[in-house]
Parts: sequence; structure tokens; C-alpha cells
Amino acid sequence: MSAQIIDGRAFAATVRGKVAGHVARLKEEHDITPGLAVVLVGEDPASQVYVRSKGEQTVEVGMNSYEHKLPADVSKDELYALIDKLNNDPAVHGILVQFPVPDHLSETDIVARIDPSKDVDGLHVVNAGLLASGQRAMVSCTPLGCLMLLRDQLGSLSGLNAVVVGRSNLVGKPMAQLLLGDSCTVTIAHSRTKDLPDVVKRADIVIAAVGRPEMVPGDWIKEGATVIDVGINRIAAPEKGEGKTRLVGDVHFESAAAVAGAITPVPGGVGPMTIACLLANTVTACCRANGLAEPEGLTA
Repeated sequence: MSAQIIDGRAFAATVRGKVAGHVARLKEEHDITPGLAVVLVGEDPASQVYVRSKGEQTVEVGMNSYEHKLPADVSKDELYALIDKLNNDPAVHGILVQFPVPDHLSETDIVARIDPSKDVDGLHVVNAGLLASGQRAMVSCTPLGCLMLLRDQLGSLSGLNAVVVGRSNLVGKPMAQLLLGDSCTVTIAHSRTKDLPDVVKRADIVIAAVGRPEMVPGDWIKEGATVIDVGINRIAAPEKGEGKTRLVGDVHFESAAAVAGAITPVPGGVGPMTIACLLANTVTACCRANGLAEPEGLTA
């Protein structure tokens, strides 16, 4: 079997189109423009690229983008004062502090400082608790993107056996909660799971989010399963020349694609969905703040 390739770039463009349409309606019908504030601490090159991309895409869909760049040695009190200011600004509907941050700052404490209703990264413990209890929450962007891809590919997920390989707060745990919400039978597995290959082999849906390059080979995959590869790992690529690298996922793509029914590539699969869902979450937060109907097809 040759798997269908799930095109995350194309689907992310569709999501951004829906966001842009809803933003236009908010402006026309309610004179409201959703606003996303992104805070960057320090000068990490990768973080600078991510923040720039987020800002550009925010503006492209018609939302307001507020970028705040702070020096690497900014004090905790100065950073918290900025977050408090953004929490109280009615023009700001979503707040994201770009991670990683310098070692003298605590990512956990930073997330806790953000108003849960503006936590468009979905990391606040309040949002994690709401999601776990089946209530309305801000949902972490990457798991939300995975869920959208699965719904588009499979339609109803009800009754399917899903295995999430990885137990992080960012992806694994919220992904499992979202799949439960769509009536899947869910197993959370990880690197220490006994008989991990057999556990994965039983799954109709495999979400690989363990952070190990090509850890999941094709002989772990059930024939016809849908595979969502969240991993982004850079490994040496001597075939490209000395010192060259390439990106791979947590799944060995070639062997898995030979047996799966559908699979996301790396790059071009889950990655583009993350920023698209950040924009979707910002629109959702704006609608909730103003007591308006949430955008259809952009939430869990």
C-alpha cells in the first residue's frame, strides 16, 4: 500500500482563509479586530524567525499584530509587568510568549501569569483542566491542528483506536484529551511503554510526538492506519555534503508510508498547522471575550 500524503501546508492555507473570513465579518458586523501579542525575550535566531512568521501571518488574515521584543537580561518583574499590561488591554485577545526563554526566567511561571482566556498557546493549567474535564478551553495549537487534519482525512473518529506516542504537556496529553472528546479509544504510550511496537500496531490512528528521530518504523504501523507525525528533528545528511543536515519526523517516513493509509510528511505536515491554529485560537478568544458565536470549524 502507498499512503496518501496529508498536505499540511494546503490545509493550513484553508484554515487561514477561514480565519480571514471570520475576521472580516467581525470588522464589518461588530467593528472588532482580533489582536495577537507575541513577546520575544532575547535574540534566539530560530525564535526570531518564528515570531516574524507569526506576525506576518497575523497581519495577512486581517488581525492586529503586537510584537514586544525584550532583552535577554530582562528581569522577571519587567516581563510580568508587560504580561499584566497585555492581560488588561482590551485590544489584545491573544498572548504568546515565545519559548525558550533565558535560564533566569521560568516558562511555567510565565504561562501562569497569562490570563487563561488570552492563553492562545493553550498551556495554562486552567485550560489544561478545562480540556481534561470536557469543558470549553483554549486548546494547544499543535494538537488542535492534528485533530483538524484527522477530521478532514477520516471524517468521524468515533470508535477508532488511537495511540499517542509521547506524554508532553504541549502535545501528548492534550492530544489524548482531544481524541477522547471525539470518542476514540485512546492509549498514551512513550519510550518506556512495554511492548511499544505491539501497542502502536493495534492503532487505527498513530500520533507520534516523542521527540526522537525516526523512532517509529513502518513495521510498527497497522496496515491502512492514519499516521500524524508531530516530530521535527534535524539530523546529519552526509549524502548532501559535509556538515549538511535534513529534517525528519519521529516516524520513519518511507517504511511507514508503505503500509499506512495516510501520513503527514516532515516538513510540510503538522508544522504549518501550528501557526494556523494560533490564528484560529486568537479569533476564538476574541469571540468569547465579546460574547459572540465562535468560528465554525476552527475549534475543537
